[in-house]
Amino acid sequence: MNNKKIISWIVPCFNEEKVILETLKRIREVSIKLNKFNWELILINDGSKDNTKKIIKEIKNYPLKIVLLSFSRNFGHQQAVQAGLDNCSGSASIIIDADLQDPPEIAKLMIEKWEKGYQVVYGQRTIRRKENFFKKFSAFIFYRLLNFFSGVKIPLDTGDFRLIDRTVIDALKNFPEKGRFMRGLIAWIGFNQISVKYVRDPRFAGATKYSLKKMLSFAIEGLTNFSRKPLRLATFTGFVFSLFSFIGMVYVLYVRLFTQSWVAGWAAICMTILLSSGIQLIFIGLLGEYIGNIFFETKNRPLYIIEEKLVINER
Repeated sequence: MNNKKIISWIVPCFNEEKVILETLKRIREVSIKLNKFNWELILINDGSKDNTKKIIKEIKNYPLKIVLLSFSRNFGHQQAVQAGLDNCSGSASIIIDADLQDPPEIAKLMIEKWEKGYQVVYGQRTIRRKENFFKKFSAFIFYRLLNFFSGVKIPLDTGDFRLIDRTVIDALKNFPEKGRFMRGLIAWIGFNQISVKYVRDPRFAGATKYSLKKMLSFAIEGLTNFSRKPLRLATFTGFVFSLFSFIGMVYVLYVRLFTQSWVAGWAAICMTILLSSGIQLIFIGLLGEYIGNIFFETKNRPLYIIEEKLVINER
């Protein structure tokens, strides 16, 4: 009887026809070397419009069990990760993107930490090769802002590339919220966590799926889904401006009633109104984000819809 532990690869795929075969090749090589485990590969086709699904279905003679989950449309990366976790059978799972920016070979180091008793082993980027200044700078700011606003310390310079133990996987299934910010949720859960540092490679092929719009949307969702501090900042800022307004009102009344130096200051008045109005609009928008989150949560829609589940190379 085979008593080997199972480890699951979880690989979200969205329009990855140019890279998927190379991804499968490198995952296969890593898995064969670590043959003291049984392996399964969960591929989540997140509504790809290219030939990604067709290529996966045509795979033959692959040494790992493959489970292909095809969404009815593009639901998003975080939902694809959750679908993989919901459908995996491993004692641990390794979440990795299909673009090969996160090297599958790092799995060996993650497993070594896991065998020592760590339940979450996350990849921490030390160098990001061939990424432009804006992307590096925005990521640097985002993670530090997130930690500032969040009540839970989220590891800096990390993504979803990590190994998580079955205990953590089962705990994640108990989270009812629809706004999935996985790295935040996993940090919140706790357990015994440690990092593995690595150099992040450029994409093997194809183009990034994260446009500026998607990056900003992801950042806003991460902040508003995982922290109340922006709301508290809005309240604090409101009190500060109210205080200054009161002081200014007292000063204006004093000058008007007790001095002869009253001068109509239209420019100052306009600047004050524009500044306060701009700040109010920003915080009204912030409140709208939180109300929007509540709106979607109350609908209680499923995180994703699987159109087809296919097992390839059953072992």
